[in-house]
Amino acid sequence: MTDTDNLFDKNDHRRRTPEWPKVGFEPEGATGYARKGYGKSTTIKMKQKLVSNHYIHACLHGPLKAGLDPEPLLTRAEIPLAYLDQPQERITEVQLANLIKAVWRSTGDEYLGLASRPSKNGVFALMMESLFQFKTLGAMLQQSVRFYNAVQDDVEFVISHNGPRVDITVKLRYPQHDPDHLLQEFMLLMWQRMLCWLVNTQLPIHSTRFSYPAPEHADEYPSMFGDNLIFDETTCGFTFNSKLLALPLARDPIEMEQFLRQSPLEVLRRVGTDNSLSIQVRRLILHKGLEQPPTLEEIACCLHMTSRTLRRKLKEEGISFQQIKDKVRSDVAIRLLTEESLSIAETSELVGFTEQASFCRAFKGWTGMSPSLYLSGGEADKD
Repeated sequence: MTDTDNLFDKNDHRRRTPEWPKVGFEPEGATGYARKGYGKSTTIKMKQKLVSNHYIHACLHGPLKAGLDPEPLLTRAEIPLAYLDQPQERITEVQLANLIKAVWRSTGDEYLGLASRPSKNGVFALMMESLFQFKTLGAMLQQSVRFYNAVQDDVEFVISHNGPRVDITVKLRYPQHDPDHLLQEFMLLMWQRMLCWLVNTQLPIHSTRFSYPAPEHADEYPSMFGDNLIFDETTCGFTFNSKLLALPLARDPIEMEQFLRQSPLEVLRRVGTDNSLSIQVRRLILHKGLEQPPTLEEIACCLHMTSRTLRRKLKEEGISFQQIKDKVRSDVAIRLLTEESLSIAETSELVGFTEQASFCRAFKGWTGMSPSLYLSGGEADKD
């Protein structure tokens, strides 16, 4: 992975972060639910949804307008060049996600070249990072709208309340730059998926409306936006029950990093709910803090089960309490060293080590290299 692949990432130094588990996809027809891996390659068993050829041309509109060659972009997404002239050929969500990433990379624009001015790569990541000071979906929604309306002028976001429903309006000030409505679709989809992800549940969207007639590829919309679709409206946006605004934040900054690394694929597919025991244990460890890490017995008590039962249930998920604790410590240590620029000694203490030497040995076990080598961008031991 190159240091420009993760274009939602605002800081260059994040390229030093070890790769997240590689994501593979089963052949079409496979089903199941994705789980986070812990140091292993994780296969998401899910059906590979095929999407319209329309999205190839829509994604390439901005780069072509900028005079860029489409062939390298298609090659990066593993889409045959011939598909440009074969409208019956469909592509997978993975190919579409990779094409969007290639366009982000080539244009330096999270708006895909479909607005009057670019939105620099990394703006979305900065907005996401700003949300973690808030505790409820409503407060995070307000912050996301306030942030985007402050940093750019091409897309206007408006929140309004209409009885029991809250309405999010997304208005393109210069829609002529988005003739295929891709930017409008993507912004609607991104905000819906982001809100679902933040509270770790699939929010029931009451309706999604569009400021244009139903397009030829409208058959793609129900799988993205649900069944209650309204076209030819004066604005585009979506509504949902205002009671959902009280839902609490269910994510942590480390999970956010993974979300950003896997975007836009995370935006293109519906959000499930991961309430696996290992995720609950991880969150409890983070909540209780690492300076004096909680014991297995303490976590078991919080979950209203015996330590023996907790050990057994985690084993059924293919992981142990110690592995979860080590992964949390590793993730937090990397974050403190790279993003907070803390010293090795400070980081050692904050992740629960009384001796720096012990921390350095543990860190090398987690990453394959010492903290100092890791910070200098060195390579892990091969043996």
